[in-house]
Amino acid sequence: MTRVCIFGAGAIGGLMAGALAEAGADVSIVARGPHLAAMKKNGMVLRMDGREKTYKVAASDDPADLGGQDYVVIALKAHSVPPIVDKFAPLLGKETAVVSAVNGLPWWYFYKAGTGTALDDTPIETVDPGGAQWKTFGPERAIGCVVYPAASVPEPGVIEHKYGNRFSLGEPDGEQTERLETLSKLMIAGGLKAPRKGRLRDEIWIKLWGNCSFNPVSALTGASLDLIGENPACRDVVRRMMLECKAVGEAVGARFAVDVERRIDGGAEIVGHKPSTRQDVEQGRPMELDALTSTVLELARRLDIPTPTLDAVAALVRMQGVVLDLYERKPALEEIIFPS
Repeated sequence: MTRVCIFGAGAIGGLMAGALAEAGADVSIVARGPHLAAMKKNGMVLRMDGREKTYKVAASDDPADLGGQDYVVIALKAHSVPPIVDKFAPLLGKETAVVSAVNGLPWWYFYKAGTGTALDDTPIETVDPGGAQWKTFGPERAIGCVVYPAASVPEPGVIEHKYGNRFSLGEPDGEQTERLETLSKLMIAGGLKAPRKGRLRDEIWIKLWGNCSFNPVSALTGASLDLIGENPACRDVVRRMMLECKAVGEAVGARFAVDVERRIDGGAEIVGHKPSTRQDVEQGRPMELDALTSTVLELARRLDIPTPTLDAVAALVRMQGVVLDLYERKPALEEIIFPS
């Protein structure tokens, strides 16, 4: 039986845990607090497609309780992983794959990327300070994952699916490996879509396109995606941010199969939805900024690509985070993206 540990079983991690358990995998969960207590007492409840099902899975706040795994799925926010990389050690066997189900550019991005730039086979400092994940996990373990569904945790121990069921998967070098096929088949058997992509990085950039523009604009204004897309001035800001992001992505080999206007329209079609960064503001949670904006700016600086609109909006949303005590200023990283 395939052993899979979900490290961080919040909304997305819980959705994946339920699907993999449904498929017959030996699923365990690393969680904490009331959410962990509820799952240990009552199991993990997944509400999806008008049905509710309880999954009895092993759950702990100590990875040592769970042992070695075939797959470790990281479903935490990107900024929370580097400080705790040592906690993953009990889960990692010789062949364990690490699946990063996180937003933004992943820590392994330039492993076997073949961009022809000086960035190849180097970590991204703004998402992986000091190369903590690169050194501890090893990029050879990485399987990429682009997350599309939306879900929530309405109460401890309960995961509520909102919409979407696709998790695109891919190896950093684009190969179709046995470990990739096994994971994909398990997720599909559990009711999810899990296509295996040879060029996963293109999807990473298409999603990041919206994350690096809509997210900070919504965080600053409080507006939902449809309001931003319908407002000519806000739409123009988002357009300029996307064009700058596209220039960076194309410089490292990404292909953008959708034009800017269609990408903006796609976001604006989701009426009333506020992206995760605005939700962070409204719920008083640490703001996820570095994976969504700092990574693009770091690459732009290293490749000497101008990003004036991204720079301005990133500076404002960081100040918002600092003032609200939802973002910790990191002088070393700020020197990378806003060099003096």
